Amino acid sequence: MAKLQPVRGTHDLLPDAFAAHAEVIATARRVSATYGYREMATPIFEFTDVFARSMGETSDVVSKEMYSFDDRGGDSITLRPEYTAAICRAFISNGLQQSVPYRAFGAGPMFRYERPQKGRQRQFHQIDVEIIGAPEPAADVEVIAVGAEILNSLNVLHKTVLNLNTLGDPESRDAYRAALVSYFSDHREQLSKDSQDRLGRNPLRILDSKDEGDRKLGEDAPLFGDYLNQQSQDFFGTVLFGLDTLGIAYEINPRLVRGLDYYTHTAFEFVTDALGAQGAVIAGGRYDGLIQQLGGPATPGIGWAGGIERLAMLSGVTGEAPQPIALIPIGETAETEALKIGQSLRRDGFVVDQAFRGNLGKRMKRADKAGAVAALIFGDDELARGLVQIRNLATGEQNEVALENISAALASFDGSRV
Repeated sequence: MAKLQPVRGTHDLLPDAFAAHAEVIATARRVSATYGYREMATPIFEFTDVFARSMGETSDVVSKEMYSFDDRGGDSITLRPEYTAAICRAFISNGLQQSVPYRAFGAGPMFRYERPQKGRQRQFHQIDVEIIGAPEPAADVEVIAVGAEILNSLNVLHKTVLNLNTLGDPESRDAYRAALVSYFSDHREQLSKDSQDRLGRNPLRILDSKDEGDRKLGEDAPLFGDYLNQQSQDFFGTVLFGLDTLGIAYEINPRLVRGLDYYTHTAFEFVTDALGAQGAVIAGGRYDGLIQQLGGPATPGIGWAGGIERLAMLSGVTGEAPQPIALIPIGETAETEALKIGQSLRRDGFVVDQAFRGNLGKRMKRADKAGAVAALIFGDDELARGLVQIRNLATGEQNEVALENISAALASFDGSRV
């Protein structure tokens, strides 16, 4: 039989990797909660229309990367490729318009069919922050600040650069779109086939192209900043003032765009080159037209998503497991008593490891392999006297302790509690 492997682009999260993921999520959960964001979850799959309408039929994600299938009822279903559209759908479905501004935090797996590479898999995991129903630029400042504080708490903010740009309001965007169409139409024959198709439908996406020829043409394309009306300039200026006030460093990147029409005003990415080629670890923007595009009332929103795999690699968090207390009973009566002692210690918050067979020597080796910090050694004689032996496995020191005082005697072994 061939050796079984996970599907290409997926991987098993064994305990150490899972603990690192959990540490990233726990940090993000804790920080976002201090800003008033409450955790929620949406189904891992949605009707395909949720993502097709939100991400655009012509986008690479929709046309090339989504895992979509017809279920037995004939409905087209898609595994969640991103969180924002799903959270916005939940906002509409659950009638949360009376709860604005609605602050949401989420974490979970996403799915995209793309070429696997370091930190990018076909099943990957993200943390996500959204604030819905807040049109003020202060909301933009807040969600960026949440991201910066999470990165700071993971001790990686200094390894990233915040790239920032404005996409302006719809009026500014229309003016810029016309300028892009005019510019790229003059160079149509030099564009890739995909970008020629984008020219009429979504010219901003040409600026996102990975094709080298397209990227070179994009270097001389008109800049968004030259087409901003006064209202858009004022909005962006307020965002920059807020970031300056908080001491959050940034670089203006006039080439940072979002191709879909519902994106407005602020677009941003925290990027790093510490993982090899430069890539974003957090990316987001304002999407004032999305909820209306999904069929809900006109409602502004802004948010971001961060890759857990990349954040875990960048931060080096290990999520180390607590070091257990090893139970080493000697004799039949002691084996039975060990069940009760172990249960009592676990209820007091200790991690307990117990082998089920072997003599004293083998069980001590098992305790060492498990990384135990202490061992409780007891046989029938000790139990008859109401005692156990506690051995400090780091120092070798061993003491007798009364059964009723075990938890108190183990209190100094801080790393053994959860």
